[in-house]
Amino acid sequence: MNTEPLLGMASSEDTEGSLTPVDFIQLQHYMEYSSQRVKDVIKEFQPGGRLAQHSFKERVDAVGFCLFLKTYLEVDDFPADFCQRLFHYFQHVEHDTSGKSPLPEGGGVFLRDVSCYFSVLEEGQPREKLEFTFKLYDKDCNQLLDSSEVDRIITQMMRAADYLGWDATELRPVLKDMMTAIDVDGSGTVTLEEWVKGGMNNVPLLVLLGLKMTERDGQHIWRMKHFNKPTYCSVCHSMLLGLGKQGLCCTFCKYTVHSHCANKNPEPCARTFVRSKKEIGVAAHDWIKADKSTKCRVCHKKIKTLAGRRCVWCQEMRHDECIFLGLSSCDCGPLRDHILPPWAIHAVPKEEDTSLLNVTPDGHILQIVSIPNIHPLLVFVNPKSGGKQGLRVLRKFQYLLNPRQVYNLSNGGPAPGLHFFRNLREFRILVCGGDGTVGWLLDAIDKENLQVHPPIAVLPLGTGNDLARCLRWGGGYDGSDLREILKEVEASELVPMDRWSIQVIPDDPQEAGDPVPYEIINNYFSVGVDASIAHRFHSMREKYPQRFNSRRKNKLWYLEFATSETISASCKRLKECLTIECRGKFVDLSSMSLEGIAVLNIPSMHGGSNLWGESKKPNSGPGVEHSEIITDPELLKTISQDMSDKLLEVVGLEGAIEMGQIYTGLKSAGHRLAQTSQITIRTIKALPMQIDGEPWMQPPCTIHIRHKNQANMLMAAPTKSTGFFHHK
Repeated sequence: MNTEPLLGMASSEDTEGSLTPVDFIQLQHYMEYSSQRVKDVIKEFQPGGRLAQHSFKERVDAVGFCLFLKTYLEVDDFPADFCQRLFHYFQHVEHDTSGKSPLPEGGGVFLRDVSCYFSVLEEGQPREKLEFTFKLYDKDCNQLLDSSEVDRIITQMMRAADYLGWDATELRPVLKDMMTAIDVDGSGTVTLEEWVKGGMNNVPLLVLLGLKMTERDGQHIWRMKHFNKPTYCSVCHSMLLGLGKQGLCCTFCKYTVHSHCANKNPEPCARTFVRSKKEIGVAAHDWIKADKSTKCRVCHKKIKTLAGRRCVWCQEMRHDECIFLGLSSCDCGPLRDHILPPWAIHAVPKEEDTSLLNVTPDGHILQIVSIPNIHPLLVFVNPKSGGKQGLRVLRKFQYLLNPRQVYNLSNGGPAPGLHFFRNLREFRILVCGGDGTVGWLLDAIDKENLQVHPPIAVLPLGTGNDLARCLRWGGGYDGSDLREILKEVEASELVPMDRWSIQVIPDDPQEAGDPVPYEIINNYFSVGVDASIAHRFHSMREKYPQRFNSRRKNKLWYLEFATSETISASCKRLKECLTIECRGKFVDLSSMSLEGIAVLNIPSMHGGSNLWGESKKPNSGPGVEHSEIITDPELLKTISQDMSDKLLEVVGLEGAIEMGQIYTGLKSAGHRLAQTSQITIRTIKALPMQIDGEPWMQPPCTIHIRHKNQANMLMAAPTKSTGFFHHK
């Protein structure tokens, strides 16, 4: 969504003391790309700090507030009108809280209010946020807060909740009840220990503060959700009311409650492992109260609202009174080949496994046992891929499968998941992300001492996704039912994929250059025009990340850089700047006017371009015999690409216009130069280069590319154009 034009429509009168939903969306975009922490930024405004001159009596002036936003959000050109609206928003905090004091003269805002607000929204552990907000308002450092100070914290949390789409009218009494419970002696003051203990026992507050990891097995992982149909609370059995029908919903089991009912001892979430060896292999149902109108699997009569239960693993529904009448054994339903059931995971004594990678937050050490005739799916999700797509996919898989087999790559990368599955011989991997995420996983598999190298399927998120296209997983996930995707994974076929090591040796080790992004090529390597466009794109995105927050914007920026590259032709006369040697044989570039060289492992580049193109069949006689080097132009016309043949294809590009023509189909391919099993490139000037879409500027050097190994990939069955993925 492009929100910038909409922002200009909001007048200062409309937004004084409040922010519009459009403002919230825009602020979220800025926060997503910032790596700063509030607690570090506010130090700049304290005595001796770089921005201390803008702080007076615990407030900051308008200029200081703008500098706070620019520093915290890492944005040099933060819109002045947006900054002014935020400033007015925080100016009203004191007035809104007390209702007594007028707005401060001089236009300052309390820095601690601003800091408290943003700390609730940023990534972090709830306990740390509770401690941080307490210390912000503990002005005299006596480890006590009075009721007015606590009320100011609650006000900022309410404002943050409003930003996140919560119904504040329901949350405020929950927080008020928490404060009453904390101040047991009625003294009107709260200690740090009381504040943290009360907060950590308040479920809605924990959800607001961003609790993401389960503390113990059987604990619900709540998230705020708005329902578009009548929904009932599983604790009090009353309907969720209000315009948005808002409630807390467990990510793992879909158990749903009112916010104020979450603290009333709801039923536990489904188990994810068994605690004793006696339970290993005992396939038992796990029943959860469900608000679903359907027929009972036992008596075949209709189940009324909240009168039935659903098995988390096989999805079977039964009346409460029919639970023990049907079969007690669970077969895990339609997804049985993918699910790692809890009876396949068991806790072991610390003496049996000393690895910290298998320790759960509540101290259990887990191991997996093999279950015959199934291929559990190990899922890795990059939540930063595809905007919000990654987080939605993560939550959906945590519900469809066992949460123990679904890993957020932001929490320690692939190593914990690979280590957990290391003793299994029959399992598959699904990686959800872009080509860079796939490469990250393949590198981790190389480093992990696995008994087998499991086959890998790809759910493409974001843009590009050249490898996913070649494996028929498409150019991007379009939000379809993930159960259908899992069916395609089950029906996919194994395909080995070549991987190549690349060594870049600078002529002058002292000459400064960008770091080489990778040591392995999975998709392609290029030098020249396309790398120049990619380098400009990445440089601009690092400097102004908020401008690159949608696929549409990214494509427009890429088009702009391609147009400017066409005009400047920064890589013309490329043949005078480099040589290409394939297994001792130099490629003749003298008769061509090229601005780019691409070395291809797969038949897709630039988000769907096939630079090698389709091949002609030989006119007569047998096909071309396998050779480790082919440079003859006529023979090259008959050569097809194969990601498993341990050969690379070398293509020449005339410029950015030709790249666009190939992408749109106006031209069939670039200039076929060679097919080879080894390649050496020598350059005599600094040139832009890229590996699998990651560009850098490289001083004069020698580049060696050699075959490294093969990865086991899964290729989807051919699908019709109306399938589950869009391709460009």
